Amino acid sequence: MPLPQRAMEMLQLTSRTFVLPIIRLPGELQDAVGAAYLCMRAIDEIEDHPLLDGRAKVELLRGVSRVLQAQTAVESFAHDDLAAILASPRQPLPEVTLRLGEWACLVPPFIAPRVWEAVGATAERMAGWVASDWRVQTEADLDRYTYSVAGAVGLLLCDLLAWYDGVQIDRAQAIRFGRGLQAVNVLRNRAEDLERGVDYFPTGWAPEQVQAYARRNLVTAEAYARTLPGNAFEYLFKIPLALAYATLDALASGEFKLSRATVLELVQQFDAE
Repeated sequence: MPLPQRAMEMLQLTSRTFVLPIIRLPGELQDAVGAAYLCMRAIDEIEDHPLLDGRAKVELLRGVSRVLQAQTAVESFAHDDLAAILASPRQPLPEVTLRLGEWACLVPPFIAPRVWEAVGATAERMAGWVASDWRVQTEADLDRYTYSVAGAVGLLLCDLLAWYDGVQIDRAQAIRFGRGLQAVNVLRNRAEDLERGVDYFPTGWAPEQVQAYARRNLVTAEAYARTLPGNAFEYLFKIPLALAYATLDALASGEFKLSRATVLELVQQFDAE
């Protein structure tokens, strides 16, 4: 059945782009992907929190990870333990983060432990990046960072599609897909990141080099996506890819981001095809 209204409203509040493919997914696949997105967004808000210091972020992320690693079933999920961790910092956390336990239990029970494992592992990797002050010096470092926060999500999508429909996705291509999308985010959020003292560009790299990095990964992933059979799940790949390319073109032209009207127009074109 579709995601509950409360979750759909939060998706619309926290995502301009990923909500578009999610709302087009069928049944339990929508539940799994939508809930997984909200869980990932919840921990991402901890990593990017403008008022929390590094130590507090590390403690929160590792605390969340420890709780998720201990869960095995929706019925016995440790809501109180998770809520206590999220209530601990002096600075308030956003609603999407405070409701992490709620999102985690919207995942269909059979696949829920896989989602919790992915979110917990991502939170632990995020904590490591916070502890190192997000030190990205080489392309290998950028590969590690984009894998940590997005490539691993691509692997989770592989498992969700295999669970729901028996679709087998090339896992290497899923990693490249995630890396390319995250590199677009690095470019799009460049000014905000620098303002909070974070620089994801490898030493000596200019925006053009990060653009090239993003396109290399996206082009490879797109070529693979074109070989996949048409199905509801194709929205998960083709809409984000189209929006990523459009964002890169906009940034190269000096625009800050895609307008909402442009986003909707691109998606409507995709639906028409």
